[in-house]
Amino acid sequence: MHLDGIEDRAILLDSTSKRYSVCGARIGCLATHNREILDAGLRLGQARLCPPTMEQLAAKAAISTPQKYFDEVISEYRRRRDVVFQELEKIPNVVALKPQGAFYTVVKLPVQDADDFSSWLLKEFDLNGETVMLAPANGFYATPGKGKDEVRIAFVLNAPAMKRAMEILREALKVYPGRI
Repeated sequence: MHLDGIEDRAILLDSTSKRYSVCGARIGCLATHNREILDAGLRLGQARLCPPTMEQLAAKAAISTPQKYFDEVISEYRRRRDVVFQELEKIPNVVALKPQGAFYTVVKLPVQDADDFSSWLLKEFDLNGETVMLAPANGFYATPGKGKDEVRIAFVLNAPAMKRAMEILREALKVYPGRI
């Protein structure tokens, strides 16, 4: 694709942490024809000096890994995401957008305060000896008050475990005293 006049306005950012799920790795690239952006990027990069040896080794291993492996990982995360959304659709007054690339979603719950709800889940609720741990989303926002009734759900467990977690969430919301 080519757009006339975009050459000095285009910026390409890429990183091993995003491309290969090497969480925390600070190895990547910045490509642009814009000299001001490039100079600013170089100044920031030089302040870091160099990435740690372990990150360099992890990046090398990631780059050398066959694409088939990543295709399988992506397929598994999609399966987990789809299970979560199938179950969330069964819970009244829950709102979430299905992500297309992230391995988590932010979910608006019918509660007054997601911090209180998350704490209640761990301290006071269980369903046949099981509960779920949620990450309140307010800490992911810079705007005060934003995310107060939202939680972050990461697709970190296998699909059957994610399904079970969403079933527990559904049952917990039925009896939570702070439900709205």
